Amino acid sequence: MQSLTGKVSTDMLSVLVVEDELTLAQTIELYLRKEGYKTERAADGEKALAIWRAFKPDLVILDIGLPRIDGLEVLKRIRAESNVPVIMLTARAEEVDELLGLGLGADDYIIKPASARKLMARVKTVLRRDRSEEQKQVLRMSEIELDTYAVQVTVSSDPVSLTPTEFRLLQHLMQTPGRAISRLELLEVSMPESEAYERAVDIHMTNLRRKLKEAGASDMIHTVRGLGYRIQD
Repeated sequence: MQSLTGKVSTDMLSVLVVEDELTLAQTIELYLRKEGYKTERAADGEKALAIWRAFKPDLVILDIGLPRIDGLEVLKRIRAESNVPVIMLTARAEEVDELLGLGLGADDYIIKPASARKLMARVKTVLRRDRSEEQKQVLRMSEIELDTYAVQVTVSSDPVSLTPTEFRLLQHLMQTPGRAISRLELLEVSMPESEAYERAVDIHMTNLRRKLKEAGASDMIHTVRGLGYRIQD
């Protein structure tokens, strides 16, 4: 199926746009649909949660400044139930810092106003699933197995639900076991062109390590003081 722009469509991946500025929300939806995405829209946090639970989108674009329930609380409630990718829209850089401090684990952050091209690039990055034969790879360390083709992580054969950002972090670590990798490198791999700070990596890494531990994996991800992280048996 072809999109309105003549490009190959995205198999109708779905995006929920949560934005109370009507013109901005409609513009985002227009560009998403031109790229072949199916969309739904909510103008407040309460409606956003209701639509998210019913719609089950592949991605949520979520403004922080929302009526009724603000975007931070919406993200918190979503994360309590799901690892669906979330891109946060913020009006100020300080809000990104607030998000990081809460450790809620958004997959990307965009400071408004942002160009449509920039937003679409972020959407494609977060939703990227490269299933080409050249990229097919199964990585194993102890009881952890990561399948780049199926985009799946298992611990002792039991699946572990990770966000796209957490998956890319673990993949990069497992591709170079024993190597100390800087936060900047990990940020560029997991959240390319993001407006997040390097310490966003710490938030995602904390969540990743917690999920692996809860699944019964050995603690193989180690902090390298003053630099970043490494993974090793």
